[in-house]
This record gives sequence, C-alpha cells and structure tokens, in this order.
Amino acid sequence: MIKDFNFYAPTRVVFGRDSEEKLPQLLKANGAKKVLVHYGGGSAKRSGLLDKVYALLNGAGIPYVELGGVVPNPLLSKVEEGISLSRSEGVDFILAVGGGSVIDSAKAIGYGVKYNGDVWDFWAGKASPTDCLPIGVILTIPAAGSEMSSSCVITKDEGAIKRGINSDLCRCRFCIMNPERTYTLPPYQTAAGCTDIMMHTMERYFSKYTDMLLTDAISEALLRTVKDCAVEVMKNPEDYRLRAQIMWAGSLAHNDLTECGTEKDFSTHKLEHELSALFGVTHGAGLAAIWASWARYVMDKHLSRFVQFAVNVMGVTNDFGHPEETALRGIAAIEEFYRQIGMPTSIPELIGRPATDEEILLMVKKCSREGSMNIGAMEILQPKDMEAIYRIANK
Repeated sequence: MIKDFNFYAPTRVVFGRDSEEKLPQLLKANGAKKVLVHYGGGSAKRSGLLDKVYALLNGAGIPYVELGGVVPNPLLSKVEEGISLSRSEGVDFILAVGGGSVIDSAKAIGYGVKYNGDVWDFWAGKASPTDCLPIGVILTIPAAGSEMSSSCVITKDEGAIKRGINSDLCRCRFCIMNPERTYTLPPYQTAAGCTDIMMHTMERYFSKYTDMLLTDAISEALLRTVKDCAVEVMKNPEDYRLRAQIMWAGSLAHNDLTECGTEKDFSTHKLEHELSALFGVTHGAGLAAIWASWARYVMDKHLSRFVQFAVNVMGVTNDFGHPEETALRGIAAIEEFYRQIGMPTSIPELIGRPATDEEILLMVKKCSREGSMNIGAMEILQPKDMEAIYRIANK
C-alpha cells in the first residue's frame, strides 16, 4: 500500500564553508528592504556570527533591526514582541540566525505580522494562516529541520501549552548551512539534535503504508548515517565530514522527503511536547526518553515494521523463527545508542525523578486536548494509551 503524495520543498539551500557570504544576494533576490535579525542566546554573538551578519548587511546597504532572546521551546511572549517590533519598524523580511527554536519563533512572527488578531488563534485552532512574511535562515543547530519544513511549534507562556501547526506559507525562502558553525555545539546539544533528526524520519518510517521501497531505503540510509556520525562526532567535534552529514540529514529528515508514499505518525512528538512544556527539557532528549516505551506498546500490531527497522537500521540479526525477539532487540539497540551518546531512555533519567501521578494525568489531559483528541496514524492512541505509555516510560 502506497499513499498518494504531493512533495513540495521550495527552500533554496546554500551549503558549505563561508556560505554566509551569499547572504546579501539572497536577501536582495527575495526583495528584502528591511530585515528583522532574530536569534537566541549569546552563542551567535560569542561566535562572531552576528557581527559577520551585520557587517554583510551594512556592506550591502540593507537596513535591519534585531531581536534576540529566543529560548528552547520558543515562547509566545517573544513572538508577540517580534510582531510589535516588526510592525513598528516596517520589517518586510525575517532572518533567523540559530536552530529550530529561533526559526519557529521567526515563522510565528511572520504569521502574526500578517494577521489582524491574536497570533495564538492559529495554534488554538480558531483560525488558519493566510499569509506570512518571507523568512530566511542561517542555520547553527542541525536538529529540528524547521529550515525546510512547513511546521512551527510555539509554547504559550500561560499554562505552558506547546502546540504545532503546519502550513506551506512559512517555508523558508533560503537556508545557509555552514557545518563549521556547528563545531562548538556542546555534546549534549549535538546528541539531542541527532536524536531529533532521527526521530523526524522514524515517525514517518513507522507507518501503515509499507510499500514505498525507495522511501524506506532513503529513510534507512539517513538513520544509519546519523547514528554512526553521532557516535563519531562526540570524539571528533570539528570533523567537517561528520558535521556536514548531520547538518544535511537534519533538513532531509523534516522536509517531507521521507514521507513520500507513507504517512507520519508523530505520536512520540506529541507525547514529548507535553514533557518539554511541563518540565522545560530539551526536545531531543525528551524524544529519546519516550520513544522506546511507545515502540514496545504498539509493536505487536506492527511487528514486521519493527523487524525491518531492527535489521536494516540497527543491524540486528534477524531471528526468523522469533520475530518478536528481533523487534525487541532492535528497540533495545536504539536505547543502547541513546545511552552511548548521553541521551536518557526514561522520564526519571530525563527529569531526575519519576513524574508524579498528577503530572502524568496533566500531560495526558493536555496531549488529548482534555480527552477530545486522539493522536497517531500507524496506531491511533486514545487518552488511556497515552497514559499507559507515559507510565511505562516513567519506570
């Protein structure tokens, strides 16, 4: 069974050393007259990247304003600040300098500037975007894949409500990728990024649509490559070859290429959103803490898929007489990989203690929109299933 698909990936990628030098011509090609330079914490400043960006803009005569301070799990309050600044300054283009949080914040600002209402309406399901300011990216953290995706995830400060929406309107016009800019990423952030990259593909690979062999082959190659590079880059953080594979994989994992002919499930992502919203943990680490519990919970109904993953991705020997054992060894193998790169494999490892019953029920309530919504595609999860998976992961 192959699902019909419409593949759309309009983002221009400029990849390689010194690729930042192309920034002025990319902005001019996209008609930018005044730019909002949007970034996160101090790393973009400390690395000298922001100084270079400003020098390039000044040299090209392109006016700009800046807004920093984006945090992991980007906040609605910063988005609202960016909307107000962009409107008052007449910004017509947003340049995100950073990783997924900065890019998603930029996308939300782009939506909000063009919307006559509360921008949270989009994430609350009260409205759908109809326009967005154009956005470009200088990528510094390969992980979220937002630079080539249609997704945008924002957290509402009040109530710590983390939600995502998808629209082609927010797809970035260009993305500048220089692997050298990722050399100084801390090991934990590198590992969390690699986990997120792999999960974007795994959430598409585990599908009820199993006959698109080429997409499977692409997905399996991407997963093996990132897995191998993640281990090696911990030993050699300034290896350009390793960093380049990871950076490019991050974009391919979430630009829908690995969804062609399949259907994304994204249960693990939705379950994790509540973890990171409630506890403020790193998204990739949260994914590692929850995935194996989801896998063991749904495995029996989709055994052949888990066997294929175990053999083709994790290198497990196929025990043809006992497929359940093969599948379980595949799940155990990825848990061992997570441990090898310093990622947690349970909620207590993630947050330093077991979640309380009240916290688990709160996450279920928020994930299910107070019991009104199921999640998943390969396997539909009701609120009782969400609770069961959280409790398995909490051991």
